[in-house]
Amino acid sequence: MYKINSQFKKDQNQILKFINNFSSLGTVFIQGNRNAIKLFELGNITLNIKSFKSPNLINKVVYKYFRKSKAQRSFEYAQMLLENNIKTPAPVAFFENSNLVGIKDSYYASEHLNCDFTFRSLDDMQNPERDEIIKQFTQFTFSMHQKGIEFLDHSPGNTLIKKVADNKYDFYLVDLNRMRFHKDMPFEVRMKNFARITNDIEIVKVIANEYAILAQLNESVVFNAVWNNINLFQEHFLRKKRIKKRLKFWKKD
Repeated sequence: MYKINSQFKKDQNQILKFINNFSSLGTVFIQGNRNAIKLFELGNITLNIKSFKSPNLINKVVYKYFRKSKAQRSFEYAQMLLENNIKTPAPVAFFENSNLVGIKDSYYASEHLNCDFTFRSLDDMQNPERDEIIKQFTQFTFSMHQKGIEFLDHSPGNTLIKKVADNKYDFYLVDLNRMRFHKDMPFEVRMKNFARITNDIEIVKVIANEYAILAQLNESVVFNAVWNNINLFQEHFLRKKRIKKRLKFWKKD
């Protein structure tokens, strides 16, 4: 199963060739433990194709018969974001390989974006516009929240930042397969959505100040809510890390 954005229909055979020969063609951009991303030249644009790790047996069945695959969700969520004027690299196609049991593997293709940096870079960045970038990122997130979009992987590596003019930045979301959409996004959900962004208290202060202004809320209330969610996430993350470490130790024994 596959679907290609209408403007790329003329390139369908070439795109399918890239995907069918993913292991031998293209240039490695990211090689992760779970997923891989490669770049492919298509005319005057560069395609960014993400190969999702083959799911476990249960998810093979789930993704074929009960729930959309990560690749399909990424493609459709990208379209929904753009319809809501939330930037993301332009979606091109998704592709699924399956058999009677379920999904074997899947791919999501988008136009590659050469960004200047990600939000993660702000932690150590010596940039006179740093606070302004954080404010504009907060405005971007607030706009997303106002439209009822909850990006569940709203983490520092998943927001690409591109400078478009002096003191003006655009923000693009990537890694899109986990989202929720609300008619009206509650305050608690909005604040929890910042939990993965940073644990730098100075950055959080700037976020809280700007979000409070935009939402017409008390700054201390916003800061405390964001900071509490960050601490809960960090505790959960460290707990999981300790458990994994113990499991590795036991396996060695």
